[in-house]
Amino acid sequence: MVAFKVPGMTCGGCAASVRRALGAVAGVEGVEIDLESKDVRVDGAPSADALRTALDKAGFEAEGLPVA
Repeated sequence: MVAFKVPGMTCGGCAASVRRALGAVAGVEGVEIDLESKDVRVDGAPSADALRTALDKAGFEAEGLPVA
């Protein structure tokens, strides 16, 4: 499990984009998003770099995501 914040999520559409982008990463088994707090929890064993790349491509940045 990896938990971090995505401060750029401001609406349901943003949350859906983040969920779609992260859900496509190898090793992701599930994505939980709390839009109000901007918290994201990814279940599974994805690499932090792959998560960061997916978010970058979707136009979002992560706070608190481990750096490899």
